[in-house]
Amino acid sequence: MDPVPQLFPNRAFAELMAAVLERGVPFRFQANGGSMAPFIRNGDIIIVAPIFGKIRNGDVIAFIDRRGERLKIHRAIRSSGGAFLMRGDNSPKPDGWVPQSAVLGKIIGVEHLGKCVRLGLGWERRAIAYFSRFGLLVPLVRFLRPVYWKISR
Repeated sequence: MDPVPQLFPNRAFAELMAAVLERGVPFRFQANGGSMAPFIRNGDIIIVAPIFGKIRNGDVIAFIDRRGERLKIHRAIRSSGGAFLMRGDNSPKPDGWVPQSAVLGKIIGVEHLGKCVRLGLGWERRAIAYFSRFGLLVPLVRFLRPVYWKISR
């Protein structure tokens, strides 16, 4: 299945996603932006699924922003009273609190250059949320990137 091109106004695209997810079917599309780098990069294919069970700290979710205008894919870094504090892994500050009613689905997969990527969606997601919550994730990633490249070669 080819990714859905970004031809729709953002709100209409979010409504299409919500309609598909309401039927219990996962929704695939191409990421647009770098707010979740390095775990989700611009051009990656994102797979969003309906939410079964609770949203936990560290989960990456699709939601409608507070103004009701934009679809966002960011990480839940804290929860309280049925709302979630959301933040992009590469964002300088949180998005603010998002109510459960604005949540569309949970990211269950990412494909980069045709290969499945699990980093950022597995057990490590809670540690990522913790570092992101305190503004430490971006500096940590910048510090570890050269080490990762040396090890992976």
